Amino acid sequence: MPLPQDVVISLRTTVDKACANPSSDIPGTAVVVVDHHGQEIFAHAAGKRGVNSSEEMALDNVFWIASCTKMIAGIAVMQLVEQGKLHLDDGEELEGLVPELKEIKVLEKGRLVEKKRKITLRMLLTHTAGFGYTFFNNELRDFSHPVGFDEFSGDIKDILQPLTFQPGEGWQYGVNIDFAGLALERLMGTSLNDYCHKNIFEPLGLNTISMFPTAEMKKKLALMHQRKPDGTLIARDHLLRKPLVAESDEIKDVFNSAGAGAFSKPSDYAQIIATLLNNGTSPTTKKQILKKETVDLMFTNQIEQFPDFGRQGIPDAKPDLTNPLSDLYPNEGKAPQGWGLTFMMANGGPTGRSKTTGFWAGLPNCWWWCDREKGVGGIVCSQILPFADMKVLGLWFDIETQIYNALKT
Repeated sequence: MPLPQDVVISLRTTVDKACANPSSDIPGTAVVVVDHHGQEIFAHAAGKRGVNSSEEMALDNVFWIASCTKMIAGIAVMQLVEQGKLHLDDGEELEGLVPELKEIKVLEKGRLVEKKRKITLRMLLTHTAGFGYTFFNNELRDFSHPVGFDEFSGDIKDILQPLTFQPGEGWQYGVNIDFAGLALERLMGTSLNDYCHKNIFEPLGLNTISMFPTAEMKKKLALMHQRKPDGTLIARDHLLRKPLVAESDEIKDVFNSAGAGAFSKPSDYAQIIATLLNNGTSPTTKKQILKKETVDLMFTNQIEQFPDFGRQGIPDAKPDLTNPLSDLYPNEGKAPQGWGLTFMMANGGPTGRSKTTGFWAGLPNCWWWCDREKGVGGIVCSQILPFADMKVLGLWFDIETQIYNALKT
């Protein structure tokens, strides 16, 4: 479904304007929108590779996609559920594969108490197991001091955190899916990265996506930025350092983060979105990585008991990493919010997306969506901290709105 030329021109102008002032707008971004045929109906990069770079941002630049990784890990784990090798509601199985979960305690009013029930794979994939992130949770952050937890260290010790509530009794965004990735590794006897290459990336014909970027990918790495309180941008060190500096013989000792570990060029990630739009079969390579009924399950709300989970708010527990959020995705009339298997369900929204749309984001302000009902999805990539950057959010909403308005005509 090609877009009219005037719409493409308008979209390009929108992206270009968003990067007009690299020191206060978005230094550089790459946007790819696909349909269920796998066709890129819009793809454009603008701005510079970094605020201090003279190099133009390009569509083949590589971004740390952070929590956009969770959807990939969800596909990997659900392949094993589909095969009967893992089960969504078998706590005995999960804690047998990941015995560290047996010892996890629950943080209640500053003290640790025993957990009352076993953690299941479904709890991990829906963020109802109780794990958090220290940068999104004040109590967990304070408990972790004086040393603190660094969820991006590449060390498993930093995800072995207390739960923020009893398993199954609430919703908290956190390192849950990292443990789902561990379960996969223990079951299959391989690293999560190697598993994803063999069972997802290679079948889909993707060669610029990995948890351990190749030398060629590193040459194309988009630069990382920090937005200061006055709105200006400065270059900053990369947050996910270890996979970028590990030598080949050191990679085996680096934790493969199912929650935040992937690097990708936008078009590779967009082909994964296209595969979900096409019910689990790549529209370009024709390889099936999931059955349609599995994709349907992933896009089904799993937590009807928590219809307002996204409205409980996310504090800026570590202001260098995130802005505060009062609502993860506002929708009309405060309709019930939903979470599928590793991503949020939109239930409508201001841009025109369907109620069955799945979407999520990555910490350095990467945002994706997948609307199976209307056959369109895409990703907007930047490398800016803290999370929930209003300039990038504005660009994402503007692009989506123009896409959906065009689809109506």
